[in-house]
Amino acid sequence: MTGLIRFERPVVVQVSRRSSERIVFDVNDAAAILLRDLHHETDKRRIAMDTCLQVLRGKTHPPAARRAFVAAALEARILRGY
Repeated sequence: MTGLIRFERPVVVQVSRRSSERIVFDVNDAAAILLRDLHHETDKRRIAMDTCLQVLRGKTHPPAARRAFVAAALEARILRGY
């Protein structure tokens, strides 16, 4: 799969107290946030990264990446809406 692989419904996160809320529409945005903004190595972050990569490789579907991203964002306390 190439290009942006969109989520059916966006996820809203706020990566720091000083930043504004960000609306995550696709797997690429989710992967970028996991990589750049979540600095603690946790199982949920690793699973979310792996799932995003699997979607980008065409091995699984976007809802799986969205669920994993929501779980990682919830654990990191950056989830604002889903």
